[in-house]
Amino acid sequence: MMRNDLCWCGSGKKYKKCHEDFDERISEMKFDIFRGQVRPPKKVINNEKDIAGVRAAGVINDGALDLMTELVRPGVDTASLDQAAADYIRERGGIPACLNYEGYPKNVCISINEVVCHGIPSKKTILKEGDILNIDITTILNGYYADASRMYIVGKASPEAEKLVRVTKECMELGIKAIRPWHFLGDIGAACAAHAHENGYSVVTDLGGHGVGKDFHLEPFVPHVGEKDTGMLLVPGMILTVEPMINEGSYKVVVDKGDGWTVRTKDGKLSAQWENTVLITETGTEVLSS
Repeated sequence: MMRNDLCWCGSGKKYKKCHEDFDERISEMKFDIFRGQVRPPKKVINNEKDIAGVRAAGVINDGALDLMTELVRPGVDTASLDQAAADYIRERGGIPACLNYEGYPKNVCISINEVVCHGIPSKKTILKEGDILNIDITTILNGYYADASRMYIVGKASPEAEKLVRVTKECMELGIKAIRPWHFLGDIGAACAAHAHENGYSVVTDLGGHGVGKDFHLEPFVPHVGEKDTGMLLVPGMILTVEPMINEGSYKVVVDKGDGWTVRTKDGKLSAQWENTVLITETGTEVLSS
């Protein structure tokens, strides 16, 4: 690419004013193939317009999650929560991304107690005192996606359940803190897993985070176990989710054969998850949806 050409990122700026230095820095780096170190593909590098688009979707997404805080209580069915979240998103010009995604039948995912993820809302599923649940919401706004989930406690849960919820959030926060531009993807999983294991928990390995932006799921896959300085290079402009799924017992999970979606712990013990959409910046990170 010539220096006066328009930059490959789609910013509309000349290459020399945009990603020329960026490309030179990557070209000068040495990658250890035995540690799985690879360059990020250019398609996962977002320009300023893209970042603003995800940020705007994140505002609506966070608002829907805030609404869930007001509505979660004993006696509420999860289909009502699903509809309330969908109405909130649509009233603000967004689209619930989960609906009909690869055949998923509802607007959001609501996963209770031993359900790890992808729990399907239902009128028959009634929240009860002591339940812990994850509500996972993804919003599309003007073609951009923001994805986040939170844990909610129904009334008063057991000390063991409350600890799992707290430690899982700490795992996510430590994973985000481990993200540094020009370092590697494995740093995230190493930080998440270390904290989980220190507290006697296991980390789900069959599922993980992902790139997000102009599509729901993009490169890279983000594992929540790992080794520092391994995997894809993390660079400014990448947007990804950090969403550790932490289990009280074994890390093993099973998928419901009936609906093909609901993922549960194999041993029936509790699971928790928190998720943020995170932008990698020149100096660190910015959370775009939480």
